[in-house]
This record gives sequence, C-alpha cells and structure tokens, in this order.
Amino acid sequence: MQTVKRLIDQFIPGNYNLSINLQREQRTFSGIVTIKGAVQPGSSSISLHAKLLDVESVTFDGKDAQFSLQEDDELRITHDDMSVGNHIIVVAFSGTITDAMHGLYPCYYQHDGVKKELLATQFESHYAREVFPCIDEPAAKATFDVTLTTEPDVTVLGNMPVKKQSEENGLLVTTFNTTPRMSVYLLAWVVGELHRKTAETKQGVEVNIWATPAQPANSLDFALDIAVRTIEFYDEYFDTPYPLPKSDHVALPDFSNGAMENWGLITYRETTLLADPRTASISSKQYVALVIAHELAHQWFGNLVTMKWWNNLWLNESFATLMEYIAIDHLQPSWNMWLDFSTNESILALRRDSIDGVQSVQIDVNHPDEIGTIFDGAIVYAKGARLLRMLQNYIGDKAFQQGLKQYFKAHAYANTEADDLWNALSQSSGKDIQTLMHAWLSQPGYPVLHVNRDADTVTLSQEQFFVGPHEPSNRLWPIPLNASAAEIPELLSDKTAIVKGTVDSPLLFNVGDTAHFITHYDSSTLSELVQSVASGEVTTIDRLQLLHEATLLARGGILPSVDLLKLLTAYEHETSEHVWTIIFIALGELRKFVEDDSVAEKKLRALSASIAKEEYERLGWTAKPGESEEDTKLRGTIISLTLYGENKDAIKKAQEIYDATAVEDIDGELRPLIISSVTRHGDEKVVSDLLSLYTSTHSSDLRQDIAIGITSTRIPEQIDRLLETMKNSHIVRPQDVTRWFVYLIRGRESREKTWTWLRDNWQWVFDTFGSDKSYDDYPRYSASALSTQTHLDEYKKFFNPKKDNIALKRVITMGISEIEGRLELIERDGPAVRSALHDL
Repeated sequence: MQTVKRLIDQFIPGNYNLSINLQREQRTFSGIVTIKGAVQPGSSSISLHAKLLDVESVTFDGKDAQFSLQEDDELRITHDDMSVGNHIIVVAFSGTITDAMHGLYPCYYQHDGVKKELLATQFESHYAREVFPCIDEPAAKATFDVTLTTEPDVTVLGNMPVKKQSEENGLLVTTFNTTPRMSVYLLAWVVGELHRKTAETKQGVEVNIWATPAQPANSLDFALDIAVRTIEFYDEYFDTPYPLPKSDHVALPDFSNGAMENWGLITYRETTLLADPRTASISSKQYVALVIAHELAHQWFGNLVTMKWWNNLWLNESFATLMEYIAIDHLQPSWNMWLDFSTNESILALRRDSIDGVQSVQIDVNHPDEIGTIFDGAIVYAKGARLLRMLQNYIGDKAFQQGLKQYFKAHAYANTEADDLWNALSQSSGKDIQTLMHAWLSQPGYPVLHVNRDADTVTLSQEQFFVGPHEPSNRLWPIPLNASAAEIPELLSDKTAIVKGTVDSPLLFNVGDTAHFITHYDSSTLSELVQSVASGEVTTIDRLQLLHEATLLARGGILPSVDLLKLLTAYEHETSEHVWTIIFIALGELRKFVEDDSVAEKKLRALSASIAKEEYERLGWTAKPGESEEDTKLRGTIISLTLYGENKDAIKKAQEIYDATAVEDIDGELRPLIISSVTRHGDEKVVSDLLSLYTSTHSSDLRQDIAIGITSTRIPEQIDRLLETMKNSHIVRPQDVTRWFVYLIRGRESREKTWTWLRDNWQWVFDTFGSDKSYDDYPRYSASALSTQTHLDEYKKFFNPKKDNIALKRVITMGISEIEGRLELIERDGPAVRSALHDL
C-alpha cells in the first residue's frame, strides 16, 4: 500500500475552535471549525483530513478559499496568499450520525421500558476526520475550544470542565474550557441522560464515574474507588501530577473497544467499568480494575506524551498494559497480580508469537488503513508488556521509575519515538537499553532456550521457537537468563554458551517469568524440577510457568504431548488458583486428540475429574466463612473440571442450584459454569428462558455469563437459532457478536454450523464490522477452532481470495499456519496420547 503523506508537514495547527450542533433525532450534525496554525515552507496548498463530511465553505484569513476533496480523505485548500506563517482557516461542514461505533455514533438502551440513546465519539485511530475537518495525525497536537449545541435536559461531557452552559432557542449550548495541547484522536464528548458517583483525589482532581440510569448507582462504587486510588498512585510513581482538573469515566451501552483513553473523558464498555455487587464476580472486579488502571496510565503515557506516528502505537499500549499490573498490584496486593500477568498476558503473547508470520511489536505503518491491522492484542499489548517487564527487571524498578520521571519531564505535551524512552532509561540505569530492546521489538517471535547438563558443564543454546510450519530462521536475541544459579551469565546474546563448573540444583531459568522466552530442559534437569514441584520447593509462578511452557513445547514438537499426562501427576496436590488455571489449559490441550475416540475421551474426562477431586472435596460448592478470594475463584475452575468429567453428583448439583436460585443471584464465579451445564443437559425451554433474560437484563456481567452458558447447547435447532440471533442487534449488540461467535465456533457440537454460518453470512459481517478493528477477529478465531483437513481446505478456499484486503492479509496467512500446525500435531502426537489414555 502506498505511503500516505503527512499533512502536518505543510500545516501545523495550534488551536481548534470547534462548534457543533448535534441533531440526534435527525441523525445529522453541522458545525464550524476555526483553525489557527502555521503554513510551512514549500506549501502552495494545504490539506485537512475530512471523511464522509459535506464541506459547505472554507475561508482563509477571512477570505473565500477554493477547496476540493481528494483521495486519502484530503480536503485540499488553495488561496492566493498561501504564505509561510500563521493563518486562520474556517470551515463550515455537516455530516451524518451512523451506527458504526466510530466517529460520532448513538448508544442504545432502555430505562423503565422506554428506549433511549446517548451520543458518543470514538476518534482513535483516525476517525476524528469523520466529525470535523482537522489534521488527524498524532503529531499534530493543538489546543481545543469546543462548543456543543444539543437537545435540552441532558448531561454533556467533554475532555475539560464546562466553562459555560445556557439555553438558547430551546437548545442547550455547552462550552468547555480550553484543553491542553493534545492529539486530535483524544478529543471526545458524550451527550445524554447519565448519573454519576463522584470523589476527589488527595491532589484535588475531581473523579466521576458515569452510567445510564438503567444501571444501579451502587454499580459505580467499585470503579470510583479504584480510579481515585490509581490516579494517586500514578501521581507519586511518575512524580508528575495528573495533568487535568477532572477525570470522567463513562460506561457506554454500545462501544466497540474495551475502553478508550480520551484525555479527561475515558469511555468504556459497561462490562469494563461497572461492578454491580449483586452480579459481579471477583474475576470481573479484577478485570474492571485492570482496565481502569490501563486507561489512566495512558493519561500520562500516550496523552501527556504521545507517539509521533502509529508505528509506535505499541509504546502506548505495552506501557499501559505493564502499568495496569504495577498499579493494581500496589493497590490490591492480595490479588497477586503478577500471577495474573503470567496466566493472562504471558499466555496470550507466547501462543500468538510462536506462529510464523506474526508481526513484530514495532511495525511500519504507511497508511491509516493499516492501523487496524497492528492492534493485535497478543503482540502490541501482551508481548510488549512482557518486554517492558523484562526491561524493568533487568535494570531494577528504581532505575525504571527514575527513567520514567525524566521522560515525562522532558517530553510533556510533546511527541516522541521509542528511542526517547530508551535514552531516559539508559541514563537512569547506566545500561545500553537501545541495543537490548532493538532485537526484541524489531523481530517477530521469541527464542526457546535449550539447556543441557553434563557432569560439570551446562550448555545453553537458543533458536526461534515455532508452532506449525515455518520458514528457516537465524534470528537471535539478547536473552536475560534470570537463572537460579549465580554461575549462569546474565545475558545470552550468541547462539550458544558453555558454562563450566558445578551448578546448584534444581536449575531454573527465567525465574519469576520476567522475560519473553521459554526453556527446554534436558530430561534429567526436568526430572529434578518436577520433583521440586511435587515437593512444593518451587514458587507458585515458577510452577505454573513450567507447566505452561511444557504445553508450548508439545505444540512445537519439542516434547511429546503424552508427556503432559506424566507431568500433571506432579500437580495432584496443587492449591494455587493460578496454577490450576494452567492445569486446566494443559488438560484442554489433550482434548483435540480424543474427539474421534470415545473411549479415550471418556478416560480424559475421568482423569480431569480425578485430578480435581481433592480440591473439589475441600472447596465444595459454597464459599466458607473467611475463605480467601483465591479459593473463591479456584472453586470455579475445580467445578468446571469436575463437570467436564461428567460427575453425576456435580451435574445434579448444578441443576439444583439453577432451579432454586434466580440466575442473577447465583455465585458470580460459578454462574457461567452452572448455566453451561444446565444448557448442555437441558432442552429448548432452557435456551428460550435464558435468551429472554439476556434480552431484558441491564447487567453486562449477567449478559456475558448467559452468553457463555447458552452457547453450550447441544441441540442443533437451538444452535441455528443462536446463530441467527447474532444478527439481531435488538438482542445481541454488535459489540458482542464476536464473543458469541467465538463461544459457538469453539463448541464441539456447534463448530460446523458456526463455520458454515460465517461463510454464508460473510457479507453481513463485512457490512457490520468491515470498518471496525474487530473485523479480523472472524478469520482469527475461526483458525483457532478448526482442526481437520477439510476445515483447512475450506478455510483456504474461502479466505485466500480475501488476502487483498490489508485488514485481513496477515491474520489469514497466520490462520492457515495455525490450522496446519494443529493438524500436524494431532497426526504426530495423537496415537501416543490416545494409547496412554486407553491404558489408564
């Protein structure tokens, strides 16, 4: 794709005075924007970004100017006096409010049986141009004076506090205070009927949590507490005060992303901000806390200091992902957030990053249409965060924190590149950060470290780790080894290294899971580690890391998958919820081998229940007085394994709880499991009742749990019904369709029908999501579930012709590799796994 020209090279905006009249019922808007800025040398014309707008007039320094709409969303402006220096451009324009969930769009909800709407904006990455003419580039920072004219009797929120508000001719006119210098993609407003909870930080920043009146007031309390304490934590950690006088957080009924860090006006899905005490589980509260901390980190890293161009998007997102864990670990130490980091971000990153064709963290962006393709959460967010965590561990938290303080002080209200951060961290640590990080950021993938011990010698070697077919690779990385033995060097930068001398046992690498590589130990070293796991001598994070890396090594053909069965026996007395998450994953890895062997499948189910039995008997179905939050969460994992094991008493108990309890009152940690079990063993009425509740409830937590459970149905007609329901936006909001699709295509009984549905309804998918970042989720998640040669052939036939779409090209190529790798794994390891299960 051609490289788009940067409009800031010919005109640098300094201030936008934007006045917009929102006609919600007519689905239109009109406005005037006055832009003060500087024409750059060599410019015979200037261009602004404008897309899907009707431009009515343009003046240049008060005189009519010629204008035309060009390709790449350019509004080209010419005038006889296009001299270098400061000028004023005034553009009158109008546009349409659409349901696309970017630009300016409506959010739908019901309150007391009445249909209502909000209006909201979503400008990242390049959608501000759909609402007003501007230079829609992150480096084009300016100040903004915004005035909105709306219907009366509504709440009007913007980036800054309200400066003036009055009624004129029956309409509400709201003017906001001038913003700091900021990128246009961070501008935002929300208009409609809202209620709030409010508090102040110790430094006097007003913090507000907003939601529609359909949401109960007490669902805002948890977010308010987390938001206030997080701002206070960041103020101290960054040694840089929160830059604005207020921090608004708004739960939107319709929102494509999880959340958006608009400066001073953060927008969220309801499920990522609200925590109703009646329905919210501990897990959902932890998720809400992480999202809030992520978005607040952006108020400094991304908003105060912003990337120059989208190729450094990773810097914003990776940093915010790391900081969310640092913040919540500080605020809620009992949650053990670094264990969560290892069971969430590490798993996402290591699995995605092992497929040939994956993008590197830092990637060139030549055209705005490519921006959506780089929002790969497993790479830009999770892997990037792991690399920054690796860097933090490498230089120490004190130097890391000091470097950030220098970075913010040097670049506040400006734009940067990655090297600016590396320079600050190099100064604070005295280490060469740029050299360390370059290989990790510019190269896709990661290394597997091979460890071989022989008498008094340890031989280390590295190579790129792959799952599935791949091209040969000679890539090397500077690996911080983080070994348990002092005799092992700090870094391995070469292909191999030999360490002479006696090394203490057990020998463990990447202690604490703080670096982005996996380790393949020789059989004797692995045996020592397994014995240490069984005897409880290894830390929780190292136990879960050892098992998860074994699942990856099996996927990659380095370990036989049947070895997972042997390894699991070392974890039979495990009590950590986080380790049990990995045990659950390891058992799940074996399921693909037994789908066509009923005897082996029955044995695997029995094994799952057997492994969980000790904890099942300890925990039971109800929380005990004073039990830890970890046990409360663990109960869900243990009962899930027991239900998969077809334990008749457990199935009966799930049904009893469902029959005796209102769905919204079932324990939030168990609710999706109970709904799934009842649906799986129930009839059409169960599906109908749940679908009715899904439609009527205002609780995002309850809707999510119902979606997980209802998609477990085994009844073919009900699967067809659910697939068609996904297209009904009155029942399933467009933002939730991907989630329903994933649940259904990963279901064994619903996979074929869902795969067929996707191909038959691709035009609808394109029409609905073609301009959304979720568009590539459909080939991505299809590939994660398909597992036969027929599936592979069908996938290639259907998706290969769509590779000319830049938004889909990479994900389709990786999808083919992923399916091929799965087929290869099933053929290679399936016989041994099934044989071992038969012998149990």
